[in-house]
Parts: sequence; structure tokens; C-alpha cells
Amino acid sequence: MHDLRSIRENPEGFDAGLAARGAEPVAGRILEIDEKRRAVTTRGQEAQARRNDASKAIGAAMGRGEIELAEELKAEVAEIKHTLPALEEEGKALGEELDALLAALPNLPASDVPKGADEAGNVETARWGQQRNFEFDPKEHADLGPPLGLEFETAAEMSGARFAFLRGQMARLERALGQFMLDLQTGQRGYTECIVPLLVREEALYGTGQLPKFAEDNFRTTDDRWLIPTAEVSLTNSVREQILDDLSNPIRLTALTPCFRSEAGAAGKDTRGYIRQHQFYKVELVAICRDEDHETEHEHMVRSAEQVLEALDLPYRRMLLCTGDMGFGARKTFDLEVWLPGQGAYREISSVSWCGEFQARRMNARYRGENGKPAFVHTLNGSGLAVGRTLVAVLENYQQADGSVLVPEALKPYMGGIERLTPQG
Repeated sequence: MHDLRSIRENPEGFDAGLAARGAEPVAGRILEIDEKRRAVTTRGQEAQARRNDASKAIGAAMGRGEIELAEELKAEVAEIKHTLPALEEEGKALGEELDALLAALPNLPASDVPKGADEAGNVETARWGQQRNFEFDPKEHADLGPPLGLEFETAAEMSGARFAFLRGQMARLERALGQFMLDLQTGQRGYTECIVPLLVREEALYGTGQLPKFAEDNFRTTDDRWLIPTAEVSLTNSVREQILDDLSNPIRLTALTPCFRSEAGAAGKDTRGYIRQHQFYKVELVAICRDEDHETEHEHMVRSAEQVLEALDLPYRRMLLCTGDMGFGARKTFDLEVWLPGQGAYREISSVSWCGEFQARRMNARYRGENGKPAFVHTLNGSGLAVGRTLVAVLENYQQADGSVLVPEALKPYMGGIERLTPQG
């Protein structure tokens, strides 16, 4: 949600920020509705004050024997009593119209975010690791995985497209990846592990920005709860409607959860393989901090994701997303893209975003500053990492000529003695 006061003070700057994200200018419409709403509120307050004054004057007039004046005042009070509900309804309708307009607008980009219409405008800022040289043509995971236990047809028979069935050693590898990531984030990076609800109410998804604009991308139950598209929803909403007494140290939270996405906006993308699924596991990272700490915290979160890739010896690059490729709630985003030799391309495996006050305003999440006055927190979120996509990267980078896959050194303590995934007959 946006700060209405800042829009009043700088409507041109607000529209310029929206334009950088490919959105139409709306500051004029916002200010028009806001002015009407404030005018109605003022009229209501003036009417209520006049009603109170007239009510008091009735008794005084009766005491003086001014019956005619008292009757006139009674009629005026009755008229105001009739008018007030209409003013209240008008103000409420204008407020709802304004809230709906603001809720549908994306966050404004930070000043150092490069301008661009789509992913072509993203900027590579760092690269790590050496791409492996294979003495054979490396396979894509969708071809390599089925003999090892990554089954797509089995899942499709019971659930349809964009589901997978993992069996035996492959299931163990996915579990190992999730546990390894959690241990790294909690043991080395200062995050507190959480187990969170997978079903949330509408206001939780509104708080983190998935609703109302992206309802079709999420799964809804018959009792009006929603399956979380990421643990960001549950973790970030853990501070909703609160005023935190002390935020001198950022709150860092992490969770390994299933995630559920309808992928309505990704029709035709990555229909083959394990890259884009309706159901997948992810280790999510969330931070709650003060404005003055957000840059340091953003870098800390990016490094927390990068260290997973480095521990697994998976080559990656860091990308600063342009204005046209950032998520709805982000002010600044770094994507990490892992090298997939089977595809011969870098693919996104983590997205780490600073959201400023955008989510906090929607959740009414604040902290008490040094002056004792409440201020909105800043929120950050990122993947540390997407487990399924990391599985894909391990398969493609550690594949062998005979179709087997070596287990990375960092995962061996989690694999119960399995050091190589081998094709099953």
C-alpha cells in the first residue's frame, strides 16, 4: 500500500515511479477521490457539531419560553439526523474506492533500479563458480531424472500437469536439500526456524500483496482460506497489526514449506520438467527491520542464498532486476540464476526483494522508534532456496556419462550413506 500523504506532496514523482514499472499514471484520480472523501468527512463533522449545538440550544430556548425557536431547532436536528447516515455512506464508499485503487498499484522502484520493460533490462552484477566441462552431451533433468526416481507420468495420472512423484533415492535427495538449507540458514546466517500455517485467510495474502490483484495465481479452498504460494505470507504476517517495542536488531525468520501456485500467469512456460510446478518445496527467508537497516539486511539475505549455492558448488550469477521485471511488492530485487548445463542457460533459483513499507502498510505492522513514535517496519523476503529447482541444478551439474548423479559433498551427511544416484531397472 502507498503513503497517501507522499502522493499529495509529490504526485508527479508518484506517477513517474509507476511509469517506470509500465503502469498508467493515476495520481490525479487518487487525489480527486481523496479530496472528495475529505470534503465529505468535513461536512459530516460540521453537521455533527451543529447537531450538538442545536440540541443544547433547544433546552435553552424552552427555558426562555421561546417555543417557536425551539421547534425550529428540533426540525434542524431532525434534518441533520437524516443527513448524517448518507454522508457516512458516501464517505465509506469513497474510502473503499480509494483503497481498492491503491491496493492494485505496484510498489515504486528504488532510485538505483535500472529501467527496463522486461528481463532483457536486468543487469548482471556478479558471477561465481566454474561451469563444468563434460566429455559427453549433458542431459536436461527432465530426461535424466525419470530413471533415477523423478517421475512425471505417475503424478500426471492422479493430478494432471505440473506435478511430480519422487521415489526412493530422489525423494531422499530432495529431503536432504531442504534440511541442509535450513541448517545453514539457522546455524550460520541467524534465521529462526518456524513451522507455519499452509492455509491462511484473505487478509494475510492481502498483507503481502498477492491479493486482490493476483487471485487467479493462487489456490482457494471452499471455506475461503488460501493455500500459501510461499511461506513469505505466513512469516511476514506474523507481525501484522503489531507495534514492536524493539527493532534494533532485524527479525530473521525461515521456514521449509510446501508452496502452491496455480501458475495462471505462466501458461506455456516450463511445461516440461520440474522447474515450474503447482506444488513444490521452498526454504523461505523473511526479515523485518528498520528503514536504516534495509540495505545491510538486503545484502545479508542475498548472501544467505548465495552461500547455499556455493556450498553445493553450483555456478550462479547475481542479477539486479529492472523496473519492468520486479515483483508487485518489491522496491529492489536481486535474482540468483544457477547454471543448468543440460539447458545451457542460467535459470532463476532465488529472488530476494526489499519491499520498503509497502507490505507493512497493508498489514499495519509498526515498531516504536527512538522517539517513541510508531513507524512502519521494512520487510524483505527471498528464497534460500527453491528446493525443487536446486534439485534440478544438482542433477544437471553432477550428472555422469552412465546416467548416474554424484551427491555433492555438502549433502552426504544427509543422505544416509548414498553417494551416487543410480538409474533403477
